[in-house]
Amino acid sequence: MENNKQMRKWLDDMNLPHPLVIAGPCSAETEEQVLKVAHDLKDTDVNYYRAGIWKPRTRPGNFEGVGAIGLKWLQKVKEETGLKTATEVANRTHVDLALEHDVDLLWIGARSTVSPFIVQEIADALKGTDKVVLVKNPVNPDLSLWLGAVERLNSANIEKLGVIHRGFSTYEKTKYRNIPEWQLVIELQTRYPDLPIINDPSHITGKRNMIFDVSQTALDLNFDGLMIETHCDPDNAWSDAAQQVTPDRLVQIMKNLRIRKETDEQAEYNSKLSNLRAQIDVIDNQLIEIMGKRMKVSDEIGALKKKRNVAVLQSNRWNAILGNMILEGEQRGLSEEFVLKMFKAIHQESINHQEKIINT
Repeated sequence: MENNKQMRKWLDDMNLPHPLVIAGPCSAETEEQVLKVAHDLKDTDVNYYRAGIWKPRTRPGNFEGVGAIGLKWLQKVKEETGLKTATEVANRTHVDLALEHDVDLLWIGARSTVSPFIVQEIADALKGTDKVVLVKNPVNPDLSLWLGAVERLNSANIEKLGVIHRGFSTYEKTKYRNIPEWQLVIELQTRYPDLPIINDPSHITGKRNMIFDVSQTALDLNFDGLMIETHCDPDNAWSDAAQQVTPDRLVQIMKNLRIRKETDEQAEYNSKLSNLRAQIDVIDNQLIEIMGKRMKVSDEIGALKKKRNVAVLQSNRWNAILGNMILEGEQRGLSEEFVLKMFKAIHQESINHQEKIINT
């Protein structure tokens, strides 16, 4: 993407005193609901008013959006509040209708990003547009697939580009609706530092009480903005009720977030340090999660040994592991002393887990 710097220009030209904020209901439900939320957000930090017009649902029978009539409600939002508007598009027809109703920002959803055919169709329909176009990460953690979608849009001469990080699906049960996989986004930032990145804490968490913490992590990692689902009556929302906040709560979240600005050398140092520490926090959390998974496997080994009356300690196996890990560590700049201490601690914890199972 040769004109990577051009992608950032649309955001820089806004000259915002705070991160970009995209907010509004998950779904446009009624004209009254859409306008009420919009008026509640009128004099806040919100830059774009979002509302889902077409809602791709995992299973049929759920509310799938009001359709094109909702675009007329978005037009009224712009007329009555002056807020710019945003919605998701999933095919050429959606794009044509959104452009016809002068929607300012369009995004491609996670389910669409996974299909090069769909992305190409949307890119062709948007060719040469001056609208802002954002690409949500694909459902699975595939950086090449995500960037491939951006490149297709970039090849269609769409200059106002960016991405939305909404987390990734996993078969494992975690505290998140979609796991953030922060390290993957950090890699994207490293490769394309001028590509605007918006965080979607609503879809990452699936729970409104976690939105602030995820938003803060995103800002600490130098994300450019937030997309937060906001509803006048979240508990009775027609879709994704648990992850939406009220306009008042959104205002409080934005007020409480620590937003670091680079105004001088000292501020630049603090900003870079905060970013690096945020990366360390992400990696540390991943280490704890991996260790937890490793010990679950140790529990299964303990149960198997108990059943077959096999001793916990297998010296030959342990020595082989240790030798391999020392070599692996050397290739990654880790000292032999550190690798020995770390794996001895891991091995001891594994033995403790297995002994506990065998002796019960």
